[in-house]
This record gives sequence, structure tokens and C-alpha cells, in this order.
Amino acid sequence: MITENLAKIKATLPAGVCLVAVSKFHPAEMIAEAYQAGQRIFGESRENELRQKVEALPADIEWHFIGHLQSNKVKYIAPFVSLIHSIDTEKLLDEVDRQAVRFSAERKERLGTDTIDVLLQLHVAQEETKSGFTPTELVELLSANEVAKRWPHVRLRGLMGMASFVDDSDQWRREFRTIVQCQKDLLEGPLKAQKITSEQFSVLSFGMSEDYPVAIEEGSNMVRVGTAIFGPRNY
Repeated sequence: MITENLAKIKATLPAGVCLVAVSKFHPAEMIAEAYQAGQRIFGESRENELRQKVEALPADIEWHFIGHLQSNKVKYIAPFVSLIHSIDTEKLLDEVDRQAVRFSAERKERLGTDTIDVLLQLHVAQEETKSGFTPTELVELLSANEVAKRWPHVRLRGLMGMASFVDDSDQWRREFRTIVQCQKDLLEGPLKAQKITSEQFSVLSFGMSEDYPVAIEEGSNMVRVGTAIFGPRNY
């Protein structure tokens, strides 16, 4: 069933849209089936679960951390994570930079790079439980700091966000458009001043199992799909 689900979803993705298979709470055996079907990018949200799966599954899997990340947990994922989607505070960005230095040799050997790629998380949903920066906070943060000097071991690759948990595509669209507009404002403002280009800050990660078709219409180029691939989660 996983193989069939993957095929159906990939058939709906335009060229240039990256699929992150959200494998959190699902066993390694299910990830292995998706791997055999050709999927190579998987998203996890708990550092201990991610570490276990890294050891159990093929080395060429690209692991993304997509959940809320505490600063004191960064050291557990820094050696092997390819992209952190959920940078939601300045403090967390500082810690990722520190741990990139600490694990630079291991990352170089495993991933071929000693920097850590990250996405800045925007809070656009109605739910207060979701975390992230406001657009204004991001403009202020990147206006006040020169990225290459403040975080030399981190690469800012783009933005991530989650729409409200409602059955309202119009609301999803409004929230997704906020993410797209924020990317434009950053590229035309503080990032342009630092010569960070749209090719470097290119990732827009939004859209999940329920809303990813709408997300793609609104400009997403990275979608995080779990339930539609693996079925309901095993909590």
C-alpha cells in the first residue's frame, strides 16, 4: 500500500516540488518499503526516534527534522540531519551553528558538508500551539544580523510554515500567501543587502497530506506528506 500511495502522490507533484515523506511515529520497516519504492527524503520530529532510524536504515537516506526542536536536543541530530525545517528562535539558530562546529568532521564524512541547512519557521496559523517567527520578527532579525558572520556554519535555505487545522481552503491560501510574501520581503530587503540570492534562499516548505495540492498552487516547492503515504500514525 505504501508503494501505491507514493506513486499516486508523486504523480500529482509538478516538476521542482520536493516530497518529504513524514515518517515520524512509523516503524523502520515502513520506511524501508518507501525506500524500496524510490523515496529518499524522510521527515522526523523526535531526536531519539531519528537517531534509531539512522542506524537501522540505508546510509543514503536524506533525513529532515521537521518537528519542534529544543536547543538542548540539537546535539543529538547535528551529526546526520540534512535539513532542519523548524528554526523558530534566534537562540535555536545560535545553537545549531555551535553544534555544526562541534560535529563538523562527522558531517563532512557522512554528508559531504560541515554546514547545516535550515529553514526559518513562520507562524501563520490561528493555533497558538504552533510556533515560529512573525514576518516582522524575521525581517528585524535578519536586518540586525549579518548571517555570514553571526551564523557562519549555517545555511539559510528558506521558510517553513503550517496552515491552520481547519477545513477551509481559502484560509489555507491566505496563510500560505503570507509565507510567500515573507520570502519576497526578505529577499528584497535584508537578504538582498547581504547578497543572499533567491537561488540560495529558495525553499518554501508548506503543505501536508490534507492541503498540499493547495500549497503547491500557492507556491510551495517542498511538501511534507505522512498520513497519505503511511496511513494513520502509530503513537
